[in-house]
Amino acid sequence: MAASEQAGDDSLYPIAVLIDELRNEDVQLRLNSIKKLSTIALALGVERTRKELIPFLTDTIYDEDEVLLALAEQLGSFTPLVGGNEHVHCLLPPLESLATVEETVVRDKAVDSLRIIAAQHSASDLETHFIPLVKRLAAGDWFTSRTSSCGLFSVCYPRASSSVKAELRQHFRNLCGDDTPMVRRAAAGKLGEFAKVVEPEYLKSDLIPLFTALSSDEQDSVRLLAVEACSNMASLLEPDDIEQLIMPTLREAAHDKSWRVRYMVADKFNELQKAVGPELTKNDLVPAFQSLLKDCEAEVRAASAHKVKDFCQNLPADSREQIIMSNILPCVKDLVSDGNQHVKSAMASVIMGLSPILGKDGTIEHLLPLFLTQLKDECPEVRLNIISNLDCVNEVIGIKQLSQSLLPAIVELAEDTKWRVRLAIIEYMPLLAGQLGQEFFDEKLNTLCMTWLVDHVYAIREAATLNLKKLVEKFDEDWAQKTVIPKITQMATDQNYLHRMTCLFCFNVLSQVCSEELVSKMMLPTIVAMANDAVANVRFNVAKTLQILIPKLDQSVIQIKVKPCLEKLKTDQDNDVQFYALEALDVTDKWSVYFRTTNGINRNDPRVHYGISRIEKTVASWRRHGLDFAVPKTK
Repeated sequence: MAASEQAGDDSLYPIAVLIDELRNEDVQLRLNSIKKLSTIALALGVERTRKELIPFLTDTIYDEDEVLLALAEQLGSFTPLVGGNEHVHCLLPPLESLATVEETVVRDKAVDSLRIIAAQHSASDLETHFIPLVKRLAAGDWFTSRTSSCGLFSVCYPRASSSVKAELRQHFRNLCGDDTPMVRRAAAGKLGEFAKVVEPEYLKSDLIPLFTALSSDEQDSVRLLAVEACSNMASLLEPDDIEQLIMPTLREAAHDKSWRVRYMVADKFNELQKAVGPELTKNDLVPAFQSLLKDCEAEVRAASAHKVKDFCQNLPADSREQIIMSNILPCVKDLVSDGNQHVKSAMASVIMGLSPILGKDGTIEHLLPLFLTQLKDECPEVRLNIISNLDCVNEVIGIKQLSQSLLPAIVELAEDTKWRVRLAIIEYMPLLAGQLGQEFFDEKLNTLCMTWLVDHVYAIREAATLNLKKLVEKFDEDWAQKTVIPKITQMATDQNYLHRMTCLFCFNVLSQVCSEELVSKMMLPTIVAMANDAVANVRFNVAKTLQILIPKLDQSVIQIKVKPCLEKLKTDQDNDVQFYALEALDVTDKWSVYFRTTNGINRNDPRVHYGISRIEKTVASWRRHGLDFAVPKTK
């Protein structure tokens, strides 16, 4: 008897712990408890979960929003834990309560879970349990329940009987005419989804009038959501019906007094274009699109500009070029010089895509002048959008025409008197290199990149060194060996000590992307020779550069070439040179410890442990500064 009582107490323990934690004052503890619901349910078994856990959760839905959100999410995957599909209806009470709470994210998550478990109901259970829930929510006193119900009609309507379907359509009709704007907004947002599951005859008789009413609602937040339903409903109708039932509303929306409604039309324009078909596009949507491109609100113009390329591609082939030339291109020309930078940037992101549509002659005559204008725009994002899409134009007009038209403008910007403009062009060079190819780059732009290394502004010289690293990554090491490193080496004897220092900076970054052999043969001799420079700043940068190169070099090279150079710099008259030379020698010694360690020296030796730990700290320091070297193999 005592044993059975003990067993009963043990079986009650999980639910007791849950209850205690759910009532705890600590929100995090309650949240953790909710996230463990599936574990608790497994411990209880399916029958006790249905009879004890679910009723308990239903009765205690009064908590912080984050706890309720976690609960709503958990219940969506609870079907196996309550005994499968035949018992799934027992999850409806807590979710129904959650669908009526004040916090929107909790309601939305509860609706998502309800939509998931709706599909798990049998047809009879759907009409017995789920659809009555939808009706209760739709007729609830609080707007929160009515807004939640709007998202449930489309999941239960297809499997309902004819008489129940009629009731559901009536309930949805009531929601579309609700006194509360939030409910009408929710209904408008789900109208297109509901239209997809309603029979064609009821689509025209029941839903189209609702669509028309919502599209002329006094609240613009309702009207803009009705626009979203437009493409869904148009895709379900014949062209004649679209012209008669949809287009009048769409024309009004494109000229709506609220910019937010017009913005929504612009944002959904490509979907609308595909839904209404080519003939209606040509007759109705082209004038509407022109109007949106010329809209008084910058947000609407920007949204429309983003759609220009796709809109032109989807135009009827027989009249595409004529429509673009007569209707779209004049608007595009205005947007290129728009007063708002977001509009110009949006236009720059798609304008290059018009080249394949207009062909070579049309691009040269009409688009190239616009590209040149945007290349010289003061907004960096506009210039970047043009440069990043040059390959579209290159494929149409060819590299020769491109070099004659756009590249002079790029070169002009690269030599601009304002250093920030030059800096922006440097950042685009790797992108240009990838699009134009190595041969063309060497012919037209390589000299420009090397010129930046001797710019009088330090920020330009620094950016130019990083630019070279990216170019080597793009083109490969052979290109660096033949084209870049010889020119950098010449800077080592330049009269200006700043240029000699730039030479060292270049070797610093290029060593990260070049092989050990190239570093040893082409970079190291120049760096060692510069240890005799007359300027102390150059000499201590030699020490710093050698310290960075150590992980890339073979141990024998370090001992024969690097260490003697550093020993000499250690005795330099300048204190800074001495400091950096000693620091580099310290790294050299640590690296030597590593090599001896890997060649069989006792790893348990405290001195070895100390050396390895110092090496690890040094390498970590290099990596924090962007120098991510792999440890070289021992010889």
